[in-house]
Amino acid sequence: MTVTIDGAGRIVIPKAIRDREGLQAGTELEIRAENGKIEIEVSHAPSRLERRNGLLVFVPPPGSPAITHEMVNQWIEEDRNSRGVIDEPES
Repeated sequence: MTVTIDGAGRIVIPKAIRDREGLQAGTELEIRAENGKIEIEVSHAPSRLERRNGLLVFVPPPGSPAITHEMVNQWIEEDRNSRGVIDEPES
């Protein structure tokens, strides 16, 4: 996918990518440049585990985008596909 740098040095991350990755205004990104490549990655602010009602619960940093069931299912499917895991039909 090709994007263009504007006069102020900005690029626009296409909406389809922002939606798929859960990016929204205010999301912090890390940027690196090396050997002619520029990499952009979501900045990973510290998260923590917190005990609630006797269970450990993952608590993301403030401002993190909400994670939907659809996103979790997509990530599971992508992970399975990357490992060649095929769901066996139930008997």
